[in-house]
Amino acid sequence: MRLQYLLCLVMLVGVFGACGTLNAPTATPTPVIPLYRNPAAPIAERVEDLLQRMTLAEKIGQMTLIEKNSITADQVRELAIGGVLSGGGGYPRDENSPMAWVEMVNALQQAALSSRLGIPIIYGADGVHGHNNLYGAVIFPHNIGLGAANDPALVEQIGRVTAHEMAATGVFWNYAPGVMVVQDVRWGRTYESYAERPEHVASLAVAFLRGLQAPDIAAPNRFIGTPKHYVGDGGTTWGTSTTANYQLDQGETFGDETTIRTVHLPPYRATIAAGAHVIMASYSSWNGQKMHASSYWLTNVLKEELGFTGFIVSDWEAIDQIDPNYERAVVTAINAGIDMNMVPYDAVRFIETLTRAVNAGMVSETRIDDAVRRILTTKFVMGLFDQPFAHTELLGDIGSLAHRALARTAVAQSLVLLKNDGDLLPLPKDVAHLYIGGQAAHDLGIQAGGWTIEWQGKPGAIIPGTTILEGIHAAVTPQTVIEYDPHGRFRGDPMATDAVCIAVVGELPYAEGRGDSATLRLPPNEQRTLRRMEESCARLVVVLVSGRPLIITDDLPRWDALVAAWLPGSEGAGVADVLFGDRPFRGRLPVTWPRSLDQLPLGSGNGDPLFPYGFGLTP
Repeated sequence: MRLQYLLCLVMLVGVFGACGTLNAPTATPTPVIPLYRNPAAPIAERVEDLLQRMTLAEKIGQMTLIEKNSITADQVRELAIGGVLSGGGGYPRDENSPMAWVEMVNALQQAALSSRLGIPIIYGADGVHGHNNLYGAVIFPHNIGLGAANDPALVEQIGRVTAHEMAATGVFWNYAPGVMVVQDVRWGRTYESYAERPEHVASLAVAFLRGLQAPDIAAPNRFIGTPKHYVGDGGTTWGTSTTANYQLDQGETFGDETTIRTVHLPPYRATIAAGAHVIMASYSSWNGQKMHASSYWLTNVLKEELGFTGFIVSDWEAIDQIDPNYERAVVTAINAGIDMNMVPYDAVRFIETLTRAVNAGMVSETRIDDAVRRILTTKFVMGLFDQPFAHTELLGDIGSLAHRALARTAVAQSLVLLKNDGDLLPLPKDVAHLYIGGQAAHDLGIQAGGWTIEWQGKPGAIIPGTTILEGIHAAVTPQTVIEYDPHGRFRGDPMATDAVCIAVVGELPYAEGRGDSATLRLPPNEQRTLRRMEESCARLVVVLVSGRPLIITDDLPRWDALVAAWLPGSEGAGVADVLFGDRPFRGRLPVTWPRSLDQLPLGSGNGDPLFPYGFGLTP
């Protein structure tokens, strides 16, 4: 037996070679896939595996959010940038089309994936009433109109369509919903607020967020929203802003903590419970301290008390406002709880500053790891590591008939009837003569308002859609004679017994603090149009296109009917649907309509308002 064993051993050596070396081809080792690349692994384990592989430079890169015009694809890769955004008007330079958006976002994403660890960027934009930077997207009514409709199911559908159109272009992060609880309608962001009451805001913000973040919009990706601006931005005091010529926006909110907690905090509590993954901090201050610098509100309240496990993103260049010394500003903000910094113009400056601060012990590596852990967790939840690119299969749905039909419904539901002497409204479709005046009647840019293609919006045919005038033409019978003059100078006889005049007048587009208004009046040309029509018309309907209530107390007696149409967006036919009875008036005021400026902010002054919160006639 021993001899046979030795003979076998000799034969094996001959076959395999001396010293156990195989003569047969060596098998290729199976590559070891990093745990963070394994989609089947728990997200927490993937995050920790990736985090321990990262250098300090890569971590701080992830904390950096840069505007797309201020960075190249090579820099995205070299700096391990965490996020890129389109600001207001941040569409592709050469062509504002869906395919150009896809190519722009995908190129930046591909650069991120070619970095050492291949961490995808998260691309964000302000889709506050649709994918409103994209030409051809459906533009929904601004939030104040949706607040007037007060239909959570409708708002959820709008959130879903918005996410659908944004995901088609590779934008999976929306800086919305705005959950500000507006207290002074002179504020240029009033139209971004759903209402003046926290429970009203919370209900619709949760609905919009639920629609945005529905898990099956663009599987396997999850779209995310961003409740903003934390906290108290709707309660700033007139004249306290130190930004440019702003008065309310980015100003100071005074008062005790109870006011913040009862008026401004509830929508955040509600959206966190509904699954918010990102919250944007507010430019505004509370009793002398910038919110971006408040460790109490950002960390103690938001992260610890409310249990927010996502990440906090700064607003546009907002960290710079904390302190004239940039290093102190950065250190204060990061230590207070800001996780990702929106530095629109200079990523390198932020990265180098924070790196020096960490090396000097002014910001702990524990704080850096906490911020990056939150950011990475969100990216894994979104599925960006598994599918980071645009969902081009959805491109054909952008601005589709179905999406526009939803927007038209939203417009109709948002209209509030404030006056209707003699039951003038709804108008018969076979009315003999219509005399229509006002620039806003036939101007898509005015009816869409700010945050439409450009940050401040712009009058004119800046988007595809239907003007209110076009909607009226489609609503009436072919026999109806319509005369339109934007200045209210008519050739026919608006005093005739078979004639009705409709003045569609509105504010010019604005956004943020540039819209802060000391007078709450229409532009002079629209006021002149109203005066002409008041003098020349036997029966006058006024349709007010505005982002907020305006002071109209002295004008109202001269009008037979008044409709608040807010900022309806691209589907002006929804206004005509209600004016001519295809749909009922059902909107109710989401904010108090003041009789005079003395009644601002909410609750100031004496006497009853012109119209109270919740008011709306039903013919």
